[in-house]
Amino acid sequence: MYQQNLDKIAELSSHSAMGVSGPNCDLVNFSELGTGLSDVTPHLAPYHDQCRYISKNLALYELSNDGMKLSTHAQANFCRGELAKALRKGPFQVNVILGGYDENVPNGGSLYVMDYLGSCQKVNYGAQGYASNFTLSIMDRDWEEGLNEEQAVKIVEHCIRELNMRFLLNQSNFIIKVVDKDGVRTVKADSDPTDN
Repeated sequence: MYQQNLDKIAELSSHSAMGVSGPNCDLVNFSELGTGLSDVTPHLAPYHDQCRYISKNLALYELSNDGMKLSTHAQANFCRGELAKALRKGPFQVNVILGGYDENVPNGGSLYVMDYLGSCQKVNYGAQGYASNFTLSIMDRDWEEGLNEEQAVKIVEHCIRELNMRFLLNQSNFIIKVVDKDGVRTVKADSDPTDN
């Protein structure tokens, strides 16, 4: 059964989040990498543990290095490395968008797009899957340097309206999250993501 209210954006650290897309079994298996839960039936695994392996390794790095946090760039490279490693053993059809806020980076924010083959690209905006055919052109036209949060949310809402009008699947629930100097927070959720 298709779940329309699944929150696929997981908080990696206090100032970064990772959105994951792909088949549900690969989402669960990628997110449970190295946790010893490979014998769990994928459809029964909890989605709130999404990206647990990645986030736990980021926390381990911080503890092992006197509280030094990895930058968003370093987090993206770690995630890309895990996808590339899995490609040689048992590939996942998982696409990732990782965003974060770093104080020492110009404008503070950065966004990385990774595909299931382990490629990683820093971008100003991103979308993946079939929806990207409808939304990337909107982002390309409307995005400009120095957008504030309200303007960025309006662009995302425009993309959602376009998907509701043109996309074959009826996806009625969307979640918009923001990562900034104050951390990761949900700006808009059409339904409760925990209401499976």
